[in-house]
Amino acid sequence: MNYSSTDISGFDYVHHYVGNAKHSAAYFARLYGFKIMGYMGPKTGVRDRVSYFLIQNDLVFLVTASLTPDHPIQDFVTQHGDGVDEISVRVKNPVAAQSFALANEAEPVGEAETITDSYGTFSRASIKIYGDTVLSFINREEYRGGLPGYEAYEGTQYSLANTGLLSVDHIVGNVGTGEMNKWEEFFEKTMDLETYIHFDEGDISTQYSALLSKVVRSKNSAVKFPINEPAKGLKKSQIDEYLETYYGAGVQHVAIRTADIVATIRAMRTNGVDFIDTPDSYYNVIAQRTLVIDENIDELRELNILFDDEGDGYLLQLFTQPVHDRPTLFFEFIQRKGSEGFGQNNFLSLFESIGSEQAKRGNL
Repeated sequence: MNYSSTDISGFDYVHHYVGNAKHSAAYFARLYGFKIMGYMGPKTGVRDRVSYFLIQNDLVFLVTASLTPDHPIQDFVTQHGDGVDEISVRVKNPVAAQSFALANEAEPVGEAETITDSYGTFSRASIKIYGDTVLSFINREEYRGGLPGYEAYEGTQYSLANTGLLSVDHIVGNVGTGEMNKWEEFFEKTMDLETYIHFDEGDISTQYSALLSKVVRSKNSAVKFPINEPAKGLKKSQIDEYLETYYGAGVQHVAIRTADIVATIRAMRTNGVDFIDTPDSYYNVIAQRTLVIDENIDELRELNILFDDEGDGYLLQLFTQPVHDRPTLFFEFIQRKGSEGFGQNNFLSLFESIGSEQAKRGNL
């Protein structure tokens, strides 16, 4: 069976393991605009866990909690806190994708499965990646439902203002010192990805801390995986803080596309989402540059939205504060207008803002 990364058509679901699935589902729906579509748990005959299936356009979140103290989900949450256990990509043939990965030294997670029910046929095969994270190859082109095992959710819908989120743009992982190149090579070998960008200490640093980062992507650019590791600095970097509080490597943030970031961020602020702060001086510098953009600088300033015109076109982005009790997972919202970059010119502002929050926590 043949496979190449051009078989990947994009990201699918992001699976969160949490302490309380009902509360997490309501949180993501209420603040980020998801609709809760499916439920799995005691009411569907599943006794050891409860899970919710949430969707918004082509963006899918699963949130799952254990109902027993000795379940692997509970082990994950005990060690890492709430976080992303599994990410998934859509492929033509999950078995071929997994077989290619295993032939290149990946480790399987469970058995490949093909499920046929009244909604059609769904296929999935999984491998281990950094930390306790799982990457699943899936095909649900012939599946009309959400995901197998979930029944239609009939409870309260919590979403308020429409946030206009579209799909996952990229998913960022944090790994230990000296491990970035290892995972770059892993993705190149096991998934036929290619290295796209490399950032060193001079690109992502402040007076006190720094990180290294490489971006790997499928050869059709359908999925992108930035990989960060800490670099030596005078004080503790945000990557160090993540690794210490998450107790290992894992997903640092999920970047989500929107077609109108001004409307998205305005709606999310109305809903109660907490974002990082952007210094006012940032917009004074932006206003002095000769820019041709569709957005109003004063409106970007009002909403703290970041701007970068690296490469062809430009992009707009903003980052949330950590969404859980530990300073680990956060979200990025991004609108691309020709640029396929990652906001390199915003790194200093972003890093300084995160460093300020680290200092408040006593972790800088």
